[in-house]
Amino acid sequence: MKRTWRDGDIDLACLRSRTVAIIGYAIQGRAQALNLRDSGIRVIVGGREGGRGITAARNDGFEAFVTSQAVARADVVFLLTPDDTHVEVLSRDINPAIRRPAVLGFACGFSITFSDVGLPDGVDVVMVAPKGPGRVLRERFVAGGGLPALVAVERDASGAALDVALAYAGAIGCGRLGVIESTFAEEAETDLFGEQAVLCGGIPRLMEAGFETLVEAGYSPEAAYIECIWEAKAIVDLVFERGIDAMYAEISPTARYGGLTRGTRVIGPEAKHGMRGILAGIKSGEFAEELSATPLPKAAPETPRKLKETWARLKELFKP
Repeated sequence: MKRTWRDGDIDLACLRSRTVAIIGYAIQGRAQALNLRDSGIRVIVGGREGGRGITAARNDGFEAFVTSQAVARADVVFLLTPDDTHVEVLSRDINPAIRRPAVLGFACGFSITFSDVGLPDGVDVVMVAPKGPGRVLRERFVAGGGLPALVAVERDASGAALDVALAYAGAIGCGRLGVIESTFAEEAETDLFGEQAVLCGGIPRLMEAGFETLVEAGYSPEAAYIECIWEAKAIVDLVFERGIDAMYAEISPTARYGGLTRGTRVIGPEAKHGMRGILAGIKSGEFAEELSATPLPKAAPETPRKLKETWARLKELFKP
């Protein structure tokens, strides 16, 4: 059983006496920096000389420096730039400048698990991984809530690395919901799998296939969109709030019978077989190698035109 913590188990004192440098002021970095500051933590920001991040951070009232200068001023450094920049940022800006003792933190386990990033000697290495986008992390914090987070210690040079990681998780609001013990590898592998097989791969393709099946059979795009895409939020919200069993109890008898007897015709053993293949490719490093060798697309593939047009019409129609 994994250890878990909430705000009542977490002491922020060990973080309030330190300066935290957020390296990378994009969506996740900005959210974490703002939450930390609102929790009474001294925060500075590091970024590229002349970069938009430094300008944005200063506009938000933070002291901001080029990365190496921010690192040299900090006791805790969280690297929140994209994964594919970690090797360069560490070797060029962080490793030569980081203090000893210090804590080096990451928001996900990808680069540590799948790359030889060259971690600096003599420092604690931790992970605090909020499970959601930066925008949601900030919105829920402001509203008095939070996101769950996975926390891990890769290296405990000081003997107090976990305390600092937990304090950081609490200061960005994750202790309000729950902080769960993990490892860098577990976070990286489950995160990639969830994105590819379910959240960003499986669900959108399932929605699109359902929409197209109805439209190709002669039903209106509006009805198809509402049934296969728009109503999904209500079902996901029920699962999120009460669990899958309660979701089935809350829907109509017809919907329950149809879902239980027909769902496996769409998502059956062959889908699970494909998921196992995806997971194997993640754990072996095959996906990480493919990702590093393939130029990232500048935009997602175009949504089918009819689906996109229907979304635009209904968005306008349903406008409050």
